Parts: sequence; structure tokens; C-alpha cells
Amino acid sequence: MAAQVFINLVVKDLERSMQLYTKMGFTNNPQFSDDTAKCMVWSEHIYLMIMTAEKFKGFATKPIADTKNTLAASYSLSLESVAKMNEVADNAISAGAGEPSEMKDYGFMQQRTIEDFDGHTWELFYMDMSKFPVPQG
Repeated sequence: MAAQVFINLVVKDLERSMQLYTKMGFTNNPQFSDDTAKCMVWSEHIYLMIMTAEKFKGFATKPIADTKNTLAASYSLSLESVAKMNEVADNAISAGAGEPSEMKDYGFMQQRTIEDFDGHTWELFYMDMSKFPVPQG
């Protein structure tokens, strides 16, 4: 089996969150979904498990963070173009996500930040390595 990444997030409204992530471009894998958790697929190697607090508590070894008020982590997704980055961000916003800051342009990388309904922070970015600054020295 190839190496894969599974991100597990607590959400208050499972169906509404599934709709938001679907608009962002994730697809649902019903084989690993039920009324307590949804497996959302970004790619063949990246999966997002959104789940109720009750379900998440079964895996947790610490209290669950209040991500509406405290940043516990940020998640980054690279996209193949600035246009695709904007499409994913705009689709998320049209589904109800927030955009807490303006797009950042670092020359070689453009980045937009969105937050889902529960405050989970996603950094969407496009990076053009041909524009990456070459170290002097």
C-alpha cells in the first residue's frame, strides 16, 4: 500500500461540512462514511475524515480544541495554477467558508486562506518553482 495522509477533523454539522468540502473539490468515499464520519478524498494519497465530536473522542487522547477561537493547526493544499487555487477558494466561500485574510503573493507562490464552519484553516496555494529565489553566495 502506498503512503497516504489522513487528516481527521471534528465538525459540528457533518452534512453541511461535507457539502462545503465537496464544493472545494473533495469527493466522498461512501465505503468509509456513515452518519458519524465522512471520508472525503482529495487525491489517491490525501484523505480528509470529518467526524462528529462523539466519534472523534473515541480516538482522542487529549481534550478537543475549540478551532473557532484557537488555531490548532493549518492544512495546506497545493494546486496546479492560480486559476485553480482561486476556483477552489471561491467555491468554498460560496458554500459558506470564510476568508480571514487577502490573497498573499510571494512572487513564486500565491496563497489564499479559508476557514470552514468550525474554524479549521486551509492554506490553498500555487507555487511556481521557476520563480523561486536562488540563494546568493
